[in-house]
Amino acid sequence: MDGLVTALRAVGHRAELVQVPVAWERPRLFDAALAWRLVPLDADVVIATNFPSYFARHPRKVVWLLHQHRGAYDAADAPWSDFGPDRDSLETQRLLTDWDARALEEAVGRYTISNVVTDRLRRYNGVDAETLYHPPPLADRLRPGPFGDYLFCATRLEHNKRPGMTLEALAASHAGARLVVAGRGSLDDELRQQARDLGIADRVEFLGFVDDDALVDWYAGARAVIYTPHDEDYGYVTLQAFLAGKPVITVKDSGGVLEWVDDGVNGAITDGRPESLGEAIDALVADEGRAAQLGEAGRARVEHLSWSAVVDTLLRAAER
Repeated sequence: MDGLVTALRAVGHRAELVQVPVAWERPRLFDAALAWRLVPLDADVVIATNFPSYFARHPRKVVWLLHQHRGAYDAADAPWSDFGPDRDSLETQRLLTDWDARALEEAVGRYTISNVVTDRLRRYNGVDAETLYHPPPLADRLRPGPFGDYLFCATRLEHNKRPGMTLEALAASHAGARLVVAGRGSLDDELRQQARDLGIADRVEFLGFVDDDALVDWYAGARAVIYTPHDEDYGYVTLQAFLAGKPVITVKDSGGVLEWVDDGVNGAITDGRPESLGEAIDALVADEGRAAQLGEAGRARVEHLSWSAVVDTLLRAAER
C-alpha cells in the first residue's frame, strides 16, 4: 500500500493511505466492513486493496485485491482460523461470501496481486478479476552478490509460512550448509527447540527482526533462498531473492511462489519431503556455477516489474 501511494505521488497525483481499525475475529467480522461503508471518501478515485477496505462506497472504486479474509475461505480449516464446521461459522461464511461479492462487483475495475488470489476470488465468490503484478519492497536496492555458504530465509515465524519445514530440510541435507532465518513470530521459541532436537542448532542462526540494510546484505551473500509457505498469496521473498540473483527452493503447494519459480530454470520445486528439499539444497551448495545460473534466470524473470505499470493500469480502469 505504501508502495502504491509513493508511486502515485511520483507521477504527480495527490494520494493518501486511509486506514480503519479492523477486527478479524468472527464475532466482530462485519463491524469493520460496515465502518468502511460509512467512511466519506472525497476523492477522484478510490483504490481498495484488502478486506474489508473494498466495502468503501465510491462511484470510481477500483479494487486491487491483496487477499480477502482467508480464515473464512481457503483457510477455514487452518489451526489459526476461528472458522469451523459449526453452525455459526457456516452462517458467517455464507453471509460474508454474499457481502464480499456485492462489494467487489461494485468496482469499476477489479485486479488482484496474483493468479492465486484471482482464482480464489472466482472460486469462492464467482467474481472475475485480472492479475496485476507489482515489485516487492526494496526492489530498487536489492543486488546480486557473492554466493556464500548459507541458505537464507526471510519470513514471519508463523504456521502458514511453515518455517519448521525449512529446518527439517537442513537436517536432511548432507552438504553442511548453514541456514540464516530473518523474522519474528509466535513460533520463535518452538523453532529454536526444533533446531536443537534435529541436531542442527549450530548451523542455524535466528536473526529476529533485521533492518532494510541488513536484509539487502543477507540476500546478496546467500547461496540460495529457501521459502516454503503454504498457498502464499504472492510471496515477496521469491521476488526479492530473484532481484538479488539467488535461486529459490520451494514446494509444490506454495501458492503464488509457483507463479515465479520454474523448476530447474531459476530454482527448485520439491514435493515438500525433507529428503527432496535436502537434495535441492545439496545440489546448489555443491555447484556454485549452477546456483549463479539459476539466480541470473530468476533476476531476468522479475526485471520487468514496475510501479508505473500498476499505476497506469489502475487509473485507466477508473476512467472507464
